Amino acid sequence: MKLFVNDYEINDDKKKLQLDIIHELLVGTYWAKDRSIQVIEKSVANSICYGVYLEDKMVGFGRVVTDYATMYWVADIVIDEAHRGKGLGKALMNCIEENEDIKGLMGILATRDAHGLYQKYGFMQDPEKFMKKPRLE
Repeated sequence: MKLFVNDYEINDDKKKLQLDIIHELLVGTYWAKDRSIQVIEKSVANSICYGVYLEDKMVGFGRVVTDYATMYWVADIVIDEAHRGKGLGKALMNCIEENEDIKGLMGILATRDAHGLYQKYGFMQDPEKFMKKPRLE
């Protein structure tokens, strides 16, 4: 899948992903600031991944974890600060929502600060149901 937004391209071609840039983007987040490049590499290998590119430079990333039958988890949606405010996060979510492999499945995600973005795609807050077990390092 490819989508163009002005001069940017969003696609799901794993061969184009740039792990060093994904690592740089994720260490700037509150949720993955301590994630090693080895863990990122393994998570990319086991997810549907999307890159956002300006020419050949990666400026955004997102991934989806799924069982392809009942649910999917949206994770690691991040756009480089210098490229925010251009609709790239929305375009990235549009790509995810258009993925035929997960259409109709229950989607889940976790966010501390982007509820408004995800509500536009049908996600709702549900603090009564969800539990989590932290990752052990």
